[in-house]
Amino acid sequence: RGERTVPEVVRDFELTDSVVRKWITQAERDAGVRSDGLTSEEKAELAALRKENTRLREDVEILKRATAFFAKETR
Repeated sequence: RGERTVPEVVRDFELTDSVVRKWITQAERDAGVRSDGLTSEEKAELAALRKENTRLREDVEILKRATAFFAKETR
């Protein structure tokens, strides 16, 4: 959106064309111009939810093992 073209940015900052175009696409999603993917905020939320889901699954596995252990002890 600035005064430079994609090839100028690629050359000036020694980046690849595909990376700059991905950044532009993501910026357009974040600005609401595009709706063909997740915004940066949605990606961050999804990552946090996946991390929490993993932790909760581990917690459930620990509780299952503890339940089995204590059930064995009470017999």
